[in-house]
Amino acid sequence: MAIATEMSPAEWEVMRVIWTKKQAASTEIITVLQGKRDWSESTIKTLLRRLVQKQILTTTAAGRKFVYHPQVSEKAAMAQTASELFDHLCAMKKGGVLLDLLAQTTLSQADIKQMQAVLAQKLPTAPEHVACNCLGDADSCEGACAEK
Repeated sequence: MAIATEMSPAEWEVMRVIWTKKQAASTEIITVLQGKRDWSESTIKTLLRRLVQKQILTTTAAGRKFVYHPQVSEKAAMAQTASELFDHLCAMKKGGVLLDLLAQTTLSQADIKQMQAVLAQKLPTAPEHVACNCLGDADSCEGACAEK
């Protein structure tokens, strides 16, 4: 099974090209990436090989070239990565992190409307406070984690 959280930042760059193209030949991937980064052909081929080994990509031969196919969708990879990151954060501070991301991220009007709808749906059942999960005993760490 492909695990997106095992990808390096460079492998993410490669995957973004392949996800955008749906599938791509090694020559296409190399051309695009060399236009964006100062990477050699051998570096890109090494990244492709690693992604195949991690089962994030599969490859098929098309004549004398290889075509790479994603085995995990971009949406699934982003969700896996974000979920794993948020699993490491203090439960009390996740909202603050999301607020910072919202403030720093360019969003479309459609994205904002969707977020507003989700927040409106969650508001009636949201707790007054989120309990801390850092020390395993919410009462013992409220003071330390309460500062945002």
